Amino acid sequence: MAADTRVPVAVIGATGYVGAELLRLLVPHPGVRVVFASSEQYRGKAIGDVYPFLRSTCDLRLEVHDAGAAAAVADVVFLAVPHGTAVPLAVAALGKGRRVIDTSADFRLKDPAVYARWYGQHGAPQLLAESAYGLPELYREQIKGARLVAAPGCYPAGALLGLVPLARAGLVTESVIVDAKSGTTGAGRSAKVDQLFAEVNENFRAYAIDAHRHGPEMEQELRAAGGTVTPLFVPHLLPVNRGILSTIYVAGNAAEADLSTIFERAWGKEPFIELRGEGTPPELRDVRGTNRCVIGWRQSPAVRQAIVVTAIDNLGKGAAGSAVQCLNLMLGLPETTGLLAPALAP
Repeated sequence: MAADTRVPVAVIGATGYVGAELLRLLVPHPGVRVVFASSEQYRGKAIGDVYPFLRSTCDLRLEVHDAGAAAAVADVVFLAVPHGTAVPLAVAALGKGRRVIDTSADFRLKDPAVYARWYGQHGAPQLLAESAYGLPELYREQIKGARLVAAPGCYPAGALLGLVPLARAGLVTESVIVDAKSGTTGAGRSAKVDQLFAEVNENFRAYAIDAHRHGPEMEQELRAAGGTVTPLFVPHLLPVNRGILSTIYVAGNAAEADLSTIFERAWGKEPFIELRGEGTPPELRDVRGTNRCVIGWRQSPAVRQAIVVTAIDNLGKGAAGSAVQCLNLMLGLPETTGLLAPALAP
């Protein structure tokens, strides 16, 4: 029997929505094999008993959150745990010489003071400068050689793919408004009253207006790309399972710039970005279950506004999809490996 040359990987926090999406992508991935999965809530249970869709493809039993045990059998450790809890797990796995891809917010922000303001004191601030921000379209080369990657927040992923080309072109110098709507899986799988069916169904609401933790992440990356303003970010909760539609308003010269050329130069060769331009605007069904981002735009010179619309799956390009794309880069695999399935339909 030929030796199994697939890279062993671990998923700590495998039964949250992001962890389950990671398993959905990693179990059939031709370049890796999942050798460890953990869940504090369901430890000891078979993965297939928690998520029946994995019953015929993954026979692992769920362990406790133990980075040492994961590092003993895996070369790459995915962390799909809440912010604050990822730091000690990452430190332990890195200490064993393993590479880590974290889907929480623990290593996205570079400034420890900014992190402390939004999440509390950081447990390993020395690692913030080292971590690579896990949006390959922005940091492909850094990700390839990184030992620690911080997958992007779901809202920033969609917003930044729509804004960074304009920032690089010097067009993000006045007002920017990010009006984003997310499906309920963006809030995680733990029980919350405001996430109950009767609270969400037939309803639509804004929340954390100009006070969402993803705002500083957007600002950090937008300024790194050359933007000079802080975006006004207003998130909304949609009564759907997954997906984020962001409508972005950029005041000033972007209203009359050649956006087609700007976006084509930035993303024209990107495998997971579709540029719609002034054609049919992006919709959530275009990206559901994928690692894709669809971008469209309009311009209104009369009011000096460019309107950019992006659509991503919050569990895909906004979390697990980007994480697996980063994994492919880190392993030297084709970037699209395991990520080319079409959108779910209907």
